[in-house]
Amino acid sequence: MKHLVLLPALLAVLSAHAAVSVRDDDGKMVTLAKPAERVISMAPHVTELLFAAGAGSKIVGAVDYSDYPDAAKAIPRVGSNREVDLERVLALKPDLIVVWRHGSSERQVELLRKLGIPLFHSEPARLDRIPDNVVAMGKLAGTEQAAEAAAADLRKRLAAVRTKYAGRPPVRVFYQVWDKPLYTLNGAHIVSDALRLCGGENIFASQKVTAPVVSIEAVLKEDPEAVFSTAEKEQGGAAMWRQYPNLLATKNDNLFTIDGHLVNRAGPRMVQGAEMLCEKLDVARQHRKR
Repeated sequence: MKHLVLLPALLAVLSAHAAVSVRDDDGKMVTLAKPAERVISMAPHVTELLFAAGAGSKIVGAVDYSDYPDAAKAIPRVGSNREVDLERVLALKPDLIVVWRHGSSERQVELLRKLGIPLFHSEPARLDRIPDNVVAMGKLAGTEQAAEAAAADLRKRLAAVRTKYAGRPPVRVFYQVWDKPLYTLNGAHIVSDALRLCGGENIFASQKVTAPVVSIEAVLKEDPEAVFSTAEKEQGGAAMWRQYPNLLATKNDNLFTIDGHLVNRAGPRMVQGAEMLCEKLDVARQHRKR
């Protein structure tokens, strides 16, 4: 009986020293001789994923704008996602660096790779990959139990949204990232996946560039039924389309502003962002009845 009581503790010790392997969003296997104890996060969404995985206390360095949860604000900075201080990185002695290739230049990623420190590439392209990332980071950090629980909750919420909005009439959407110049996102971006979850159709989904610049004329020609923007400005953001009264989104009062932290970061809070997008799309559908 005594041995049975000691078994869980023994397993925990063995697990803490066992090699771990996971596949990252580049499709590459990342193997550590033992779970990481000192992690550097190279993107704000990565920081949120690590905290969700129960590994927040293991983050020894992060980039600018890693501000959620509140505890992340106290983590030492190693630069931005585009320009990292390599000397500072080395001084922190990390055993794992989690990078974001879309936000980091190839040159920077290669410089980090040359340091000989294992790299995990995190860039979920679909909502379902967010809980997968949480689980992977939990494995790498030796916090699997917390990570599995968090991932299960995220999957449950996504399934609930998918069920709730299944079969709703489609709504053609213009997603505005910035207005000067006018940036949007293509269909391969995770925001488009969030829109598809509840019947939203990105009018620029076919663009080859992930974040293409488009013209006002192109938007007017596509005549979206709804416009989403994360810029809370009176003259910019979604409000800029009020000067085009013939635009369907303007006619139907479907110029929506949404919290950019919830949709522009592919972290756990994006599930909440997807829920908000779906609610706004339902508002747009209701406006058809006017």
